[in-house]
Amino acid sequence: MGQKDFLKNFRPNVGVCLFNRAGKVWYGRRVGDFSGLGEGPDDFRWQMPQGGVDPQEDIAAAAFRELKEETGVSSARLLALTPGWVAYQFPAGYKKKGWKGQRQKWAAMLFTGKESEIDLEADDHQEFDAWRWGELEDAPGLIVPFKRAVYEELVTGFAPLRDFLRGNS
Repeated sequence: MGQKDFLKNFRPNVGVCLFNRAGKVWYGRRVGDFSGLGEGPDDFRWQMPQGGVDPQEDIAAAAFRELKEETGVSSARLLALTPGWVAYQFPAGYKKKGWKGQRQKWAAMLFTGKESEIDLEADDHQEFDAWRWGELEDAPGLIVPFKRAVYEELVTGFAPLRDFLRGNS
């Protein structure tokens, strides 16, 4: 079975790595019950915005839509998209409408607005209850373990962009 056949059972998804001008990354604390994943109540609740891609939807358009829905942010500039799909499997017992996992493309974006624009209640389905700026390298330790390999790839792939932003801030 080729990768294309394997990935057909994975939900198409887009993620956004939103940088500020200082090269920090936006993290949101997920709403919901994450007990049992870590030792503390905040363990593995922090992640970057992400969500499903509608049929026939352009990846960049989906990234801007998800960013707006989950953070209220519309002042952002697209810097890069990952060239291929990165995927993760859902853990046993995790139900998501019959999907085995998610295949993702990631967008690196630069936040060009003011922090007052950030509104976690911008959409009727709130994903996050808190947010903060942090280091890109913190991402793998903040995310639920089954998504960790994807976030490790993002750190490697987007570190040069972060370094460029820091060199030009």
